[in-house]
Amino acid sequence: MLDELKKIGLSENEARVYLALLELGSETAQEIAKKAAVKRATTYVQLEALMKKGLVTSFEKGKKSYFRAEDPEHLIKIAEREKKMARERESALEEILPGLGKLYISSGERPRVRFFEGVEGLRTMQDEFLKTKEKEALGFSSADDILRIFPSHPAEYSPRRVRRGIHSKLIYTSSRGKILKKQDDELLREARYIPADKFPFTCDVAVYGNRVAISALRKNPIGVIIESEEIADSLKTIFNLAWEATEKYN
Repeated sequence: MLDELKKIGLSENEARVYLALLELGSETAQEIAKKAAVKRATTYVQLEALMKKGLVTSFEKGKKSYFRAEDPEHLIKIAEREKKMARERESALEEILPGLGKLYISSGERPRVRFFEGVEGLRTMQDEFLKTKEKEALGFSSADDILRIFPSHPAEYSPRRVRRGIHSKLIYTSSRGKILKKQDDELLREARYIPADKFPFTCDVAVYGNRVAISALRKNPIGVIIESEEIADSLKTIFNLAWEATEKYN
């Protein structure tokens, strides 16, 4: 019966206390707590709630307070009250729903964010990038970390990007210096080096179309793709600013 009482609006502890009182007839809070297997302090709270609902009454006997369960017929009134409140909530929701919908639409674009874990997760991000219809991608990268995680990256990933006709503008760090420049033309790439000791960078960031893909390459590899025109445009602006600043290192 506990579950049935909960369905009509009683909390679990209220239901326990009420059932205990039905069996006991009338008793002190201490005895009710024992019967209901509820802490004594909690029992007082539940008894007060049940009295407000008309399911319990109290009376004094000597110097002690006793509590008595009211006729279970009162539960019908509670069920009817719950139904009435549900109808009122539904009616109120129907009234405000059109306005809420307008607010939702007027608030503009909502970024879609997806997370990827592990090396295989980063491969999935790369595969998704290579399916893009965009013909230019802007990026920041740590060449050392990319080659550590994906040793075959130059032989596999770059040729696939070239076959897709995706041009890359890349700002990168490397402990070996300007290692990418000599292959720029054949790989549809403009790469600019920045010194890792001055600009430590351990992530890979790609911006293409309305998407920003960020991969953390140290410790446990993890990545995120954010789909948002506003965020992508802002990152493109930051990239262009950084691109101009790399001139003195190249």
